[in-house]
Amino acid sequence: MPAILSDTKPILIAGPTASGKSTLALELAKLTGGAIINADALQVYEGWQILSARPDTEDLTKCPHYMYGHITMKQSYSVGHWLRDVTTQLLRCADNAERAIIVGGTGLYFTALTKGLADIPDVPKEIRIMADQMCLDEGRDVFAGLLKKDDPKTYARIDVQNPVRTQRAWEVLQATGIGLSKWQDTTQPAILPEADAHLISLVNEPDWINKRIDTRFDQMINEGALDECQNALNTWWDERLPSCKAIGAKELISYLNRETDLTSATEAAKMQSRRYAKRQRTWFRARMKNWLNLHYSNSTYDIGPIL
Repeated sequence: MPAILSDTKPILIAGPTASGKSTLALELAKLTGGAIINADALQVYEGWQILSARPDTEDLTKCPHYMYGHITMKQSYSVGHWLRDVTTQLLRCADNAERAIIVGGTGLYFTALTKGLADIPDVPKEIRIMADQMCLDEGRDVFAGLLKKDDPKTYARIDVQNPVRTQRAWEVLQATGIGLSKWQDTTQPAILPEADAHLISLVNEPDWINKRIDTRFDQMINEGALDECQNALNTWWDERLPSCKAIGAKELISYLNRETDLTSATEAAKMQSRRYAKRQRTWFRARMKNWLNLHYSNSTYDIGPIL
């Protein structure tokens, strides 16, 4: 990979939850005069400041940040929406002479940005409502079984452990009569091809990342994650909403509803976070083979290889 300081190409930083992406992005923003653009599917929502680990007030003062907390909790926000928004921000960065640094843990965003996105028709509201009800009635794994039977090609391609992805694939099949995998085979050109960006994937040992996840979730509790969830419960909480897929939200809501104790809720949330990080690592290994793997060492990332 060419040295980052030698040109003005956008910098893309992908990594699992709690891997230190934001810290690295801030360091590179300082070195390059950069602006940070969000590529995390939950940090776009306004109501999850703490639970989604959005940059805090101090970090926001260090450099421009875009696409954080700009979506209301009841809005649906797809990868297509994100691509449109990030295209606007890339143009804005160019106009402002800011180095674009796109950082996050949503692998699908990065893949769509650098390899293109299939032009899939919108799913009618009626089908989404039906799917949400099926999820509540039959459990979040129902769609994986249906895909295995009715759309085996898509089943073999997607992360069937991710209920959001399996529900989406089932909805597309119901709405269009065509499997998601066939739509993906008609992908549109990439907005930012891999050759036109610096690609960095953060690599961590599972034990290290799991300890970070546990420590960070305890810190979230101390900083007011329960208050954040109580506000959600009082105002807009609906498990069918995409925003309600925030890891830890359902578990803490269960505690607030007196369905479990805080210790059990916290441990369940940590477990879900660890599983999510594992899925992220699997995605990055499989789909980001051309990215530079930056390894954690001695309490920091050694950025020498990219400078």
